[in-house]
Amino acid sequence: MKRFEGTILGPLLGAALACGGSKPAPQAAPLPVPPAETAAAEPAVPEDAALAVLSGDSAADLAALEALHQLEFGSLAKGASHVRGVLPVASLARVQSDEVNDEAARMFGATRGGAASSGGPVYDIDVESFATRSQVQYYVNFFLTEARDRFEIWLGRLNRYEGMIRSRFRQYGIPEDLVYLALIESGYSNTAVSRAQAVGMWQFIASTGRKYGLRIDDWVDERRDPFKATDAAARHLVDLYEMFGSWYLAAAAYNGGAGRVTRGLQRLPGTQGEISDETFFDLSDRRYLRRETRDYVPKLIAAALIAKEPERYGFQNVQPLEPLVFDEITVPDQTGLDVLAKLADTTTQALLELNPQYYRGVTPPGRSSVVRVPRGTGTIVAKKYAELPPSERVTFLEHVIRRGETLSEIGRRYGVTVRQLQAANPGVHPLRLRIGARLVIPISQGARARTNASAPSRPVEPQKVPPGTYHVVQRGETLWILSQRYGVTIADLRRWNGLRVDDILRVGQRLLVAPPASSGEPQPSR
Repeated sequence: MKRFEGTILGPLLGAALACGGSKPAPQAAPLPVPPAETAAAEPAVPEDAALAVLSGDSAADLAALEALHQLEFGSLAKGASHVRGVLPVASLARVQSDEVNDEAARMFGATRGGAASSGGPVYDIDVESFATRSQVQYYVNFFLTEARDRFEIWLGRLNRYEGMIRSRFRQYGIPEDLVYLALIESGYSNTAVSRAQAVGMWQFIASTGRKYGLRIDDWVDERRDPFKATDAAARHLVDLYEMFGSWYLAAAAYNGGAGRVTRGLQRLPGTQGEISDETFFDLSDRRYLRRETRDYVPKLIAAALIAKEPERYGFQNVQPLEPLVFDEITVPDQTGLDVLAKLADTTTQALLELNPQYYRGVTPPGRSSVVRVPRGTGTIVAKKYAELPPSERVTFLEHVIRRGETLSEIGRRYGVTVRQLQAANPGVHPLRLRIGARLVIPISQGARARTNASAPSRPVEPQKVPPGTYHVVQRGETLWILSQRYGVTIADLRRWNGLRVDDILRVGQRLLVAPPASSGEPQPSR
């Protein structure tokens, strides 16, 4: 719902979008990754390679979506090739009135309420009334020119999620063609992250995600879960429709906030009892909405027009992704997705695509988790997992930061990415590493075998401290990290400190990390 990170200037637009799915645009990458020569010099760790693929694809999405959000429709001055402040796009001149009329006749015929023939597309949002507006044609042209490569990839992803989204929208009484909102929000990417830290296919900020029941913590971000996030988006859209009585106004509020739409309606004369989808365009024409929101519905209609008839618009080579099918198993504690991938005889990338909510590549410690595995493998994976020693479910090393070290250097040493290091150590800033601070290094057994023997690494060894020792919580620390550091269980830490399962640690909080010195030991300050 927010604009994507990165600034795409006119001269850089073509280069950024030309990367397609094979190479990320450097200025758009959300997080740094090790240089390409590093990957070629030594064997890639399976989960690293999988994350690198996802990161590269996300960076290309980011470039295309940022370019889309930078565009602004407006009237063209005489002799101008593009609107002032708008990125120049080839052949993006304003559509002439006779061309608009011809297009309307071709698309919808003389009758209203549907396509011109029984073989034409049918919409359950009002595309017919607005499809030939110049704003819509402007964005159709953008999708067909500068963003064409990415749009083709998004159409392939649409095939993976369309059935699921339409089914859920149908259950909530939402027009199914609002499935295309996710296209203009994220390109159906579960890893998309915006400037405002909106995340996932439906681009929820944390507060809205939590409001609609999504878990967001140091280990899980269900905004990335396409199934749970779609349910949350459906409930959010229903609430907005009940507030405004128009799906296009609901879409505008989804993008720009309900408050902005409400204030716009209060300024609009004669709207009492007359609100309809046309009202959105009244607000837009009067500039009562912010720029991106004014163009949001035209982008939606443009995406719907192409997605309904991709062949007509020249998309002959779309590679449709198969819908996700899976079994679900429950694992009792932290487990690496790479470990489960081996048990399921599949790739880590396949597990990451099924379980993008586990953004660290590992399930949370201290609680059971449901994990999706490929269809037909659930029983055998559960059986093999039950026989797996806990020490082989996930492996962590601990690294003490030394003077002059960087996250990139540390990542190369252990065969993990900077992204993984930041995910495993959320309180660490890559440009402000503290000498002597401890980093948790999440690596698989295979990666441990390939770790340079001369590197100053060691398994996490518990610190020996006297009974009654307290620890002051630092940024990014969790009960699991403290349990490993002091050689105690999470249950012990909770019991000694009177913590509930859903309690969140606070920076500066004092925790008892060793057995009380006596039964009369005072309770720690919370």
